[in-house]
Amino acid sequence: MIAFLIKRLMHAILVMFVISVLAFAIQDNLGDPVQQMVGQSVPESEREAIRERLGLNDPFLVQYVRFAKNAVQGDFGYSYFYREPALEVIARHLPATLELVFAATLIIVLLSVPIGVYSAIKPRSLFSRFFMGASIIGISIPVFLTAIVLIQIFAIGITINFFPPETAWGAWLNSALSTQGNMPSFGRGHDLVHVAGHWDTNLATWDGIKHLVLPAISLASIMLPLFIRLIRAEMMEVLQSEYVKYARAKGISMRRVYFVHALKNTMLPVITVGGVQIGTMVAYTILTETVFQWPGMGLMFLDAINRADIPLIVSYLMIVGVIFVVTNTIVDLIYGFVNPTVKLTGKPA
Repeated sequence: MIAFLIKRLMHAILVMFVISVLAFAIQDNLGDPVQQMVGQSVPESEREAIRERLGLNDPFLVQYVRFAKNAVQGDFGYSYFYREPALEVIARHLPATLELVFAATLIIVLLSVPIGVYSAIKPRSLFSRFFMGASIIGISIPVFLTAIVLIQIFAIGITINFFPPETAWGAWLNSALSTQGNMPSFGRGHDLVHVAGHWDTNLATWDGIKHLVLPAISLASIMLPLFIRLIRAEMMEVLQSEYVKYARAKGISMRRVYFVHALKNTMLPVITVGGVQIGTMVAYTILTETVFQWPGMGLMFLDAINRADIPLIVSYLMIVGVIFVVTNTIVDLIYGFVNPTVKLTGKPA
């Protein structure tokens, strides 16, 4: 275990190094940060003085070495726009993103497992065919389009007049299919509860949860179809294995066969894929947060790119890299506990 964690730490250092170098390598293509910091009327001499003070005229290697020395001490530089430490800016936006990812993950787990298991147990049923067809559509639709449709249906509302309103059944169907559109679709709301530090949570009040619903569903729509199909495929494969057939022959109840023997082994590859995809969702929040103006790291990152805020961009990329490394490490540890035959050190059992 200790050897595994040391190995992962070395991998994390390498990942952070590569990310920081790549982020610094593209900074010249992001625009001039001084132009975003000052007005058009500021003379070129003052702009040049600002560049010199910020060290933007130094060679790339000098700038990177200076950043690396400070980063080792926990200093990722000052945001050009916010004029405060970049890590503090990220810490202020991080809770919103983490809560959004948590809510989306909860939706994925609560829906994908029962739907995937049911579709594997009864693959020819009407509901299974419906879920498989819907999952194909879900995979094909981009997240921003899903977000816009959700806003139209549940925030703005739609009026259906497909059926003849002069008849009782037509009027009833039109009314049943129409929506009022009273769900919030902008920001996190004002009824937030302060937890600690920069953490204000949406999960403690009904208004906060209402603001979280549509963004979470939109973000979950990216991975939910994938997990439904993955669980279904793995479950169907496990159900054909010899030990499941043996359990059936012994007369063990089908519920225990499905949800104890088969599901446990089904979840092993799902856990592996899930860890990677949860980290990926942090990156996918950029589109979701932009549509819903959710004040998280994704929206902050896009603003930083538009403003050529190099310290904030580099800090964001490194924080996302840390999230990926930590998530994958936790998944490997969980995998080792779920399947004791797996050796984390890579040595044969």
